Amino acid sequence: MLNRTLDQPTEQGRLKAHGIHPEIREWLIGAIWASGLQVRACFDFWGAEQVYNYETADAEWSSIMIRVRHPGVIRQLIEDRDPLSAVEALLSEQLSFVGAIDHAVALYCCLASTQFKPSNEVLAWCQSLPDLPALSELQAAWRKFPTHSAERDKAVVQAHYDISNDFYRLWLDPLWVYSCAHFEDPDGTLADAQKAKLDLICRKLRLEPGEQFLDIGCGWGALLRWAVTNYGVSAHGITLSEEQLAFNRRWIAEEGLGDRIRVDLLDYRDLPRDPAYDKIASIGMMEHVGIKNYTTYFRSAIAALKPNGLFLNHGITLNELFEPQIRFINRYIFPDGECAHVSTYLKAARDAGWEIVDVDSWRPHYAKTLRCWQANLERSSDQAVALVGERVVRLWQLYFILCAQCFECGTNGVYQMLLRRAADRKWNLPLTREQWLC
Repeated sequence: MLNRTLDQPTEQGRLKAHGIHPEIREWLIGAIWASGLQVRACFDFWGAEQVYNYETADAEWSSIMIRVRHPGVIRQLIEDRDPLSAVEALLSEQLSFVGAIDHAVALYCCLASTQFKPSNEVLAWCQSLPDLPALSELQAAWRKFPTHSAERDKAVVQAHYDISNDFYRLWLDPLWVYSCAHFEDPDGTLADAQKAKLDLICRKLRLEPGEQFLDIGCGWGALLRWAVTNYGVSAHGITLSEEQLAFNRRWIAEEGLGDRIRVDLLDYRDLPRDPAYDKIASIGMMEHVGIKNYTTYFRSAIAALKPNGLFLNHGITLNELFEPQIRFINRYIFPDGECAHVSTYLKAARDAGWEIVDVDSWRPHYAKTLRCWQANLERSSDQAVALVGERVVRLWQLYFILCAQCFECGTNGVYQMLLRRAADRKWNLPLTREQWLC
């Protein structure tokens, strides 16, 4: 470890002339080394001191510089013990970095997951540092409703998806699929992988012409269009997003598919209680249901499915609890989002009356999907900033990289579960997966 004090007098008084507390310095470097993170990091503390985690250059390691521009950043991180203080400091430019965003996020995860226990001496030292403004409070209409109530779920969905259709268009594939793609070719394009995903869903469900198909949380309608045009079904999609509703109704009318596809603004809890559909899919919607509502969710789907039908549920799972990721997403990207271990999903499905037919892990596919989205957003960053502002774009870039790393390291998973009604005692499927997908 190396550190260097810089002789740079400033107008902010004697505090500015002193660097970081030695105890923090030792923890910082020790945490990086213990993590095994192969990054040559330099931390610049408000122009007073630079701290390195290396003594000699290693050509195989990447480099990054973290600039803590204001001592209050350190004070807030230690006193609040909240890693999101670093995100707020980054957004307010009291903290910055030079280097790849991937390495900045990896450092954030490393330090956020390593507990620092300040001594009384460090706490007293922090008291001598200037304050930063407190974390901004979100003034959102949905906060007045109970968590995961129908009213709050609708408001939260609209806060996320109604940000701007044009913003999503910049980084999604041409079919506007906002969920994990399926890369049958590791070097394939996002567009091809999303088409492969849509077709695989239809084949798993064994869609046949004339069947009634329901898509719960239909997004911008890609699966509806694919199922109708390639498999001859009649389709019904439901969403809570006003923007998605208008988008879907527009393209359905333009393509003359109004007699075969219908999209409604409808909560899953308000689905018909009489069996109306031969096949049902729910792709990437489970994360917004809330753990306490899992059984209600699965019961709503089973009530709407005809005997001998199939239900394909596709959702993100939590393999390990990494609180900084969860809190980041809930604060900045999707409030009230919740994931659980796949075993929790399976138990809730079974308790609701489903038989589990097949469970399929797509974890590496979501990591690749997120990397593609981040690359697309990076290429279109100027347009994105013009649409939604720099703060939103920076948050989404951090979100994509943070989630990609979590899927790559196994913190998160994503599974497709094929389900049939447990009440349908007679087996009505081929004996092997290969035969299902023919």
